[in-house]
Amino acid sequence: MASTVIYRDSVSQGHNKFTFSAWIKKSNTGGTQSLLGMYNTNNLRGKIRFNYSSDSKLYVWIKNAVGTEFNWYSNGEYRDCNGCYHIVVAMDTTQATASNRCKVYVNGEYLTGNTSGQDIVQNSTTMIFGHSKHSVGNSYYNGSWEAQYFDGIMSHVHCCYGYAYQASDFGSTDSTTGEWKINTSPNVQYGTNGFFILKDGNSTTDQSGNSISLTTNGTLSKTEDCPSNIFATMNPLSLNDANGNFTHGNTSNNTGASAWRTMFSTMGDRQGKYYCEMKYVSGSNQMFGIFSLDEKNKQKNVGYVGDNNLGNRAVGLAKGGDYYINGSTSTYPGGSNTSWTTGDIIMIAMDRTNKKVYFGKNGTWMGSGDPTSGSTGTGAISFQTEDHESWGFATSCYASTSATNFGNGYFQTTAVSNAGTNASGNGIFEYDVPTGYTALSTKGLNL
Repeated sequence: MASTVIYRDSVSQGHNKFTFSAWIKKSNTGGTQSLLGMYNTNNLRGKIRFNYSSDSKLYVWIKNAVGTEFNWYSNGEYRDCNGCYHIVVAMDTTQATASNRCKVYVNGEYLTGNTSGQDIVQNSTTMIFGHSKHSVGNSYYNGSWEAQYFDGIMSHVHCCYGYAYQASDFGSTDSTTGEWKINTSPNVQYGTNGFFILKDGNSTTDQSGNSISLTTNGTLSKTEDCPSNIFATMNPLSLNDANGNFTHGNTSNNTGASAWRTMFSTMGDRQGKYYCEMKYVSGSNQMFGIFSLDEKNKQKNVGYVGDNNLGNRAVGLAKGGDYYINGSTSTYPGGSNTSWTTGDIIMIAMDRTNKKVYFGKNGTWMGSGDPTSGSTGTGAISFQTEDHESWGFATSCYASTSATNFGNGYFQTTAVSNAGTNASGNGIFEYDVPTGYTALSTKGLNL
């Protein structure tokens, strides 16, 4: 939603109770990002947002008609771009104790936080409960949208007018794993003005029963990435360099300078078989491959003869078709169909169990490879690793742009043209997923 907002105008009825609940996955930690915005006049506004004052804290801010402000902010910072956060903000101005009038929960935990400015006036119907333009994914001010778009994924967004709920009304703790998990059909009321959107994919159809009409400014893209199945992306916290740039939910990246910059996936595994697709979008040179999550921070000069490429103990396939292991280059087995150019899609099948990796291009496996050949490794590249090491996917860019499909079904904003078969049922890919392989996701890790 990096440039998209969903909104409705003229919420005509005020309330003294209100609940906002949303499951989100952040794509970056920089800049102010609004989850919910409320606006009526220059002196009547409110926001639920991240990153005010250049931190990654969560804020609830209200400015009322007489110019006084209420400001709640969390103690902790929220910088995780791999997992989901469940955010619940419940307002109830009927509470006698001022600190109980705004309650904030993250992943089921009630946060005490900090407050500044004026307390919320008891029994007030401030603008956060009505009389305003309400927007999801950005905030509105003085005739235009602010530069405060939420950059990431939003799912199961509830706005309940006239009701103050707890986080436990929208989620619960798994008795086995201790994980906070989603309740996809909570038993809550929405009031006359309430709505429930983004329940299934990118649909903004109101699921509350109110049939509220909302407008989308921008483009919403569907993703398989959701609170019930989190997919790997490239990790923005692994690239501490201004020349690297992550976009499209951290599935695309580019370098703005003639320098190698490597991006690593947020997930890896010590066993199992995983598949992904990487597209050469444009530029000078690239390398696609796999890496050891446990070794990547120790040395960065391996995978390509140059700096900052594919990490220590990595396997990388270069644009010319050669592959690299620990800085040494070899010609790909079979020798044909191994180089690529703009628009080509590189297939990667990582068999961590047998320590084999297979590369393909545009639906054909290189070197007559057979990813289902197990320990035999027909047409495979073998790599050395310790049993304790988790391996994932990586890409190195040199003044170029690449896009990765970890199973979301998109390369940047372009959907796969004709999805291939996938026996695991986990993820959507351009080409057939080899039997026994799956997407690198939380569900895939548990198959």
